[in-house]
Amino acid sequence: MGRGDGSGRTVSAPGADDTGTGILHVDMDAFYAAVEVLHDPSLRGLPLIIGSPDGRSVVSSASYEARRYGVRSAMPVSQAIRLCPAARIVPPDFTKYRDVSQQVMAIFEQVTPLVEPLSIDEAFLDVRGVRRLWGSPGVIGAMIRNRVQAEVGITCSVGVAATKHVAKMASTLAKPDGLLVVAEAETLEFLAAKPVRAMWGVGPKTAETLESRGIRFIRDIVATPMPALERAVGPALAQRLHDLARGQDPRGIETSRVEKSVGHEETFDIDVTDREALRSELLRLADRVAARLRRAGWEAGTVAVKIRFSDFTTVNRSQTLPEATSVGQRIGEVARTLFDAIERRDPVRLVGVRAERLSGAGGALGLWDDDAEWRRVEDALDSAQARFGSGSVTRARHLGARPGRGSAPHPRAHGLD
Repeated sequence: MGRGDGSGRTVSAPGADDTGTGILHVDMDAFYAAVEVLHDPSLRGLPLIIGSPDGRSVVSSASYEARRYGVRSAMPVSQAIRLCPAARIVPPDFTKYRDVSQQVMAIFEQVTPLVEPLSIDEAFLDVRGVRRLWGSPGVIGAMIRNRVQAEVGITCSVGVAATKHVAKMASTLAKPDGLLVVAEAETLEFLAAKPVRAMWGVGPKTAETLESRGIRFIRDIVATPMPALERAVGPALAQRLHDLARGQDPRGIETSRVEKSVGHEETFDIDVTDREALRSELLRLADRVAARLRRAGWEAGTVAVKIRFSDFTTVNRSQTLPEATSVGQRIGEVARTLFDAIERRDPVRLVGVRAERLSGAGGALGLWDDDAEWRRVEDALDSAQARFGSGSVTRARHLGARPGRGSAPHPRAHGLD
């Protein structure tokens, strides 16, 4: 079984069999420490302890360099310092951690709407319904790891399995920065040799109770008669362990979405300094956001932009609109205004546009509709794209080189003049 310091890591080879799977558990690696390194690269490679220097406080998190000395979460900081005297103590900054967590969760929700956050740094995803869009579950797991690394700048580990319980166990084994796939037919073999302490929800006291009765591995739970298991841990937990040890876990993904939003982002292959190119890219993204709003029958009450610079510093700005809209031109103008107000001029790695505070379209228009002409243009674009494909027709301003990318295809490439 993988250990907290990263030793004992087990990962799947590329193209591993993922037949029968569909549940992913994604867990950030040493999340708090990773965020601190993201914001201060000089900390990279150092043993870090995230916690207050006050000797009575406990360790919130630790880098893998510190974990190799035996430092663990929830350990008193004073004990951690004795184990690793060279460690750097970094006070926790939960505002910073929440911001990065939101970036990661946004990637998950761009892949599937079925996301269940377990905490600030981990979540379950059900990807069975998006296979035709992204590929098989194993392929999706690899894609998510790559996107989190490229777009956020930290690493994560992913477990892919047929159930939540096995997916979570697999992600733990894969740490750090790994992917482990357990095909449905391999579930019992995967579980059999694992210690009971590796089971999700089995704490130290329960593990000690089981081990004192000779039940040390999951295969021992399978071999133990139910009456004996009930005497050891009680009827309710006995039934749960009985089922999980046999790969039976009917729990589905429980989603909770406080606010609907629609957004698009672009990560550039090369950092971009040309502000006009960036402004044009914001307009292109605004058109994509608006098209999705119109297809879903929504209008946006707020427009937000995200700008990530080459050092991974991220700036978010938003503006509430006087009237909700699904017009790309209007959303783009607001996005450009928000961007222009950002004084920093460093190279840009990523830009994004998001529509928030969504409401149903069709609200009463004023006596004069200032966007009437733009509505007609965009309705025509929607009709053409529905007929010929999303890449077939675009505004002239979007043709030509995009920042950090190749050239957008000309409509003639799709048989249109």
